Amino acid sequence: MNDRARLEVLEFKCTHLERAIQELSDVLYQQSQRLDEVVLRNQQLRQQLESMESRAAESASGVEIPPHY
Repeated sequence: MNDRARLEVLEFKCTHLERAIQELSDVLYQQSQRLDEVVLRNQQLRQQLESMESRAAESASGVEIPPHY
């Protein structure tokens, strides 16, 4: 194989590697954005759960258990 052919093969491989790296970078960015959304939703759900638990605890403290229990 002469130098020109070797250079073409290397350029071809380099081009494909650059494309693969860009695709991986795009996927990583999308996953990062999705992870941020999931973390935010998780925080919202935790806050809702804490709010519901505190309301349940407040209403349970006002209920008296009958003596026969």
